[in-house]
Amino acid sequence: MNDNKKLTHSTNSTTVADLLERLLDKGIVISGDIRIRLVEVELLTLEIRLLICSVDKALEMGLDWWTGNPAFDSRARAASALPDTGLEERLQRLEARLEKLPVIEETHP
Repeated sequence: MNDNKKLTHSTNSTTVADLLERLLDKGIVISGDIRIRLVEVELLTLEIRLLICSVDKALEMGLDWWTGNPAFDSRARAASALPDTGLEERLQRLEARLEKLPVIEETHP
């Protein structure tokens, strides 16, 4: 009997990089709910959803919550720093109208 043990290598092995590429390409959703009840009264409900995918896949699914958010989008950050002249004009018009209203004085017995 031959006790020579040979090391065998699997040709179909998956590397971490391959696994990560597949995961980001296809995406994965992890979800769970946490409910806290006391005497049949629900006190707290947490619905947790975690989506792991590439940005391209997220856009393909219609997820783009980071666009327009100043915390994540530099263009939105720059736009939010600009003054809103329309709002400023509206505020001035409202203040002018308030100044024209008669003042009603209250009398206390």
